[in-house]
Amino acid sequence: MKQKENLSKSFPIGKVAFFVTSNIHKFQEARRVLSKYKIATAKLKVKAVEIQDDSLENIAKASVQDAVKNCGLSVFVEDAGLFVEALHGFPGPYSKYVYKTVGIDGILKLMKNVTNRSAYFMSVIALGSPNEQPVCFVGKVEGKLALRKRGTSGFGYDPLFKPLRGDGRTFAEMTTTQKNECSHRAQALRKFAEWYSRS
Repeated sequence: MKQKENLSKSFPIGKVAFFVTSNIHKFQEARRVLSKYKIATAKLKVKAVEIQDDSLENIAKASVQDAVKNCGLSVFVEDAGLFVEALHGFPGPYSKYVYKTVGIDGILKLMKNVTNRSAYFMSVIALGSPNEQPVCFVGKVEGKLALRKRGTSGFGYDPLFKPLRGDGRTFAEMTTTQKNECSHRAQALRKFAEWYSRS
């Protein structure tokens, strides 16, 4: 409890949360989720290091600490990854790089003739403030990989991922509202919003 009280003094509670991201899709998703908690989301363009690490949490913590150092404000960042069971968790923390280099088609080639399509999406939100250690919030959704790209909504690996708690559609076949009901990022955002609202 004492730790939470100390953090509350460092993270001013109001109507705005500053999101350091260059991804407009992530920002729009965050804005919609946080608005339900009466929290406005402001998008900040601040340089933040992206380290290479096997842990999404370590990557998010390093990014938010660097962002806070560069802007001097309380901000949050988000990092996510697609973990494929048959590929031993690949691309995982390297999902962004893999998407930019080989894309969804590259993942589909690696999964050709593979019957085990199990995978999960994980999202880590790290909230940082000057003179405080980051606080992390995690969201995770189990699912399976489709045999081909399906849908035109969303971004990244959305056309490939089918959440288990769904009707068989990929994230890219859902509306933004439908995706926000079950996505890994929305889960992490809701945990963040609940903490931020109570603090």
